[in-house]
Amino acid sequence: MFYGAVVWDPWLIVAQIVCLQCLFYLTLGVFLSFLVGSRVSRMSLVYFFDFATVTTSTVTGWCVIASFLLSSIAGAGYLLYLIERAKKCLDFSATLYIIHLFICLIYGGWPSSITWWVVNGTGVALMALLGEYLCIRRELREIPITRYRSNV
Repeated sequence: MFYGAVVWDPWLIVAQIVCLQCLFYLTLGVFLSFLVGSRVSRMSLVYFFDFATVTTSTVTGWCVIASFLLSSIAGAGYLLYLIERAKKCLDFSATLYIIHLFICLIYGGWPSSITWWVVNGTGVALMALLGEYLCIRRELREIPITRYRSNV
C-alpha cells in the first residue's frame, strides 16, 4: 500500500472492520474451544457474549479470560496485516471492542461485572499497543536496494 497521499475510502474501512471482527471472533472461538470446550459439556455463545462467564471465581472463568486475552494478542497480528499503519491501530482496536460491547448488550444486557470491564479494557490496550509496536517495527525496516553493476 502506498503511504503518500491518503485517500478516504469508506468501503475499505468497513471491509477492514468486518474482516478484523470476523478474524477476532474466529480466533476467540478456537481458543474457547480448546480452553473451555475441554471443561464444559456443551459450548454456546454464552462464553462469547455473556459477561457472567468472565469471572475469576472458577477455572472455566479463568479459561474464558485467557481466551479473550490470547485473542487480543492474535488481533494485534491481524492489525499488522490488515491495517498496516501504526496510527490506525488504536482506532480499529477500539472499534472492534465497541462493536463487541454492543453485541454483548443485545445478548446479555449491560455488563455489570467489573471483571468483564477489566478484561476487555486490558484486551483493547493489549491489542492496540502490540499492534502499534508491530506496525512501527514494519514501517521502520530498511528498504533493500539492490545495485546492479554493468560489466563494461
